[in-house]
Amino acid sequence: MNILVTGGAGYIGSHTCVALLEAGHSVIIADNLCNSRRETVEKIMDITGKEIAFYKIDVTDVEAVEIIFRNYKIDGVIHIAGLKAVAESVEKPQDYYYNNIVSTLVLAKTCHKYGVNRFVFSSSATVYGENRVPFVESMELLPTTNPYGETKAMSERILIDIAKANPTFYLSILRYFNPVGAHESRLIGEAPNGIPNNLMPFVTQVAKGKLEKLKIFGKDYPTVDGTGVRDYIHVVDLAEGHVAALENLTEGVHIYNLGTGKGTSVLELVKAFEEANDIEIPYEIVNR
Repeated sequence: MNILVTGGAGYIGSHTCVALLEAGHSVIIADNLCNSRRETVEKIMDITGKEIAFYKIDVTDVEAVEIIFRNYKIDGVIHIAGLKAVAESVEKPQDYYYNNIVSTLVLAKTCHKYGVNRFVFSSSATVYGENRVPFVESMELLPTTNPYGETKAMSERILIDIAKANPTFYLSILRYFNPVGAHESRLIGEAPNGIPNNLMPFVTQVAKGKLEKLKIFGKDYPTVDGTGVRDYIHVVDLAEGHVAALENLTEGVHIYNLGTGKGTSVLELVKAFEEANDIEIPYEIVNR
């Protein structure tokens, strides 16, 4: 199949593109490179030995998106592109609501216009809001604590309504937890522009000396060591989950959590990193 991957030059997108190409599909990437790099596309081709079509566009741009659909017979869309920093979303809510929701609307409308009926949406476990763990796909979504989470929940509702109105629109929503790790080739991985918002790239930048120390936000949580606990899933497993969702799409709406089901604390992750790399990571406990 010819698959359009939005955000395909980013961390999750690049690994998903590799998985798609290795599964025998063709890939077209749309990415505005606001938090990714053009050379990542070359690295994807180096890993797979296959060509990729790349468009440096913003997915909120209707005309730019239409050009791709006119140039290729698109069989499916994996929509990963989006602003994703929780703290930044609190500071710049208008940017997050516009970018994340308008891009979803533009893609869905263009899919309808060109008869593309396979759509995989990259969502987040953030949509569960204040629900109690373990999170189950059948849970009613509660209000989230930040605009980023709200944009994911709103996009889900928009796509579900579209699928209900159009029975030939096959939709898979992937609510995933915290991706970590990198491709075994070491050519692609998590390399955010600027100071990282996620724990693992922050740890690696401290290890490389780019950052002085890791700040751990709070040590008074009801956890094994007082630090926050999250479910970390390897990015390659996550990428293969996107391919499985796409290839097994059937009529209707399908929602899947993608995680390990096991929590790991901040300090547990830091200690595992130290042991694996025989290195010490300086850190400081600060306020929540």
